Amino acid sequence: MPVSYRIRLIAPSGYCHNQSAAARGVAALHAAGHRLENSEIIHRRRQRFAGSEAERLADINDIATLSPLPDILLAVRGGYGASRLLGDIRYADIATRLTGEQVALCGHSDFTAIQLALLAQTGLVTFSAPMLAGNFGAEPISDYTKDHFFGLLGQKSYTIHWPENTQQSFHGAGTLWGGNLAMLTSLVGTPWMPDISDGILVIEDVNEHPFRVERMLLQLYYTGILQRQQAVIIGSFSGATLSDYDQGYDFNTVWRYLSELSGVPFIQGLKFGHEPETVTLPIGADATLHCQQGEVALTLSGYPVPQGQE
Repeated sequence: MPVSYRIRLIAPSGYCHNQSAAARGVAALHAAGHRLENSEIIHRRRQRFAGSEAERLADINDIATLSPLPDILLAVRGGYGASRLLGDIRYADIATRLTGEQVALCGHSDFTAIQLALLAQTGLVTFSAPMLAGNFGAEPISDYTKDHFFGLLGQKSYTIHWPENTQQSFHGAGTLWGGNLAMLTSLVGTPWMPDISDGILVIEDVNEHPFRVERMLLQLYYTGILQRQQAVIIGSFSGATLSDYDQGYDFNTVWRYLSELSGVPFIQGLKFGHEPETVTLPIGADATLHCQQGEVALTLSGYPVPQGQE
């Protein structure tokens, strides 16, 4: 029997300019039997942001005093705005409230900044996951995305399989971390950048030319972060326009160059990021990664599993 979750919406980033998509997302989640709270924030706006600084900050800080807690805290959309809030988030209070509770804090894109800051400050595991407007409000909604989201949230251990075309071999285990590459690199040198060695770094981005992605990865290399990882998993990098000027310089060129430079394997092919089809990943959780003969298996554990109601 399907599980019904109590879902509380949060909007710490950009204004939801696609109001019809958000309405479809609300309707779809309601139709699936889930209960939504705080949906009035979908309409908030201050310039390009989803409300004032105080309103957006309250979406995050109020988690520390919510009673009862929802099963899922779900971001409406990304955009920009989370970075403005990092200095005023009540990290310790939020971690105290959520530690030991089976609550999934979900979002991606701009939300990566808050996720990594929580991980750096408290070790709290959150989920790089579908959001209300862009994913649950898509036409049509991706069954792949839904199945991975609810599938992972319903199990204490979850394995994702995908093909990989470089035929490289790798086996390792460590902390899974990362998310949107632009947001991750924006945290370098700040108190909100996780200090993780021997981790499994997963990255994705959108509308970034390969040279810009290479520049961000070089920043991680020059600061010593990249070469301390066991492996890098490559998600979706879409929206870039290449030209004759590039003369064959593409994302594959970037992955080979950074892998050779750092000595870290770059494993491609994961459906993760700004695409209709995307997996859900618990940021800060335990991960085992196995790659052999063009097949990859990523096993995840050590993350909250919301109970919901049947």
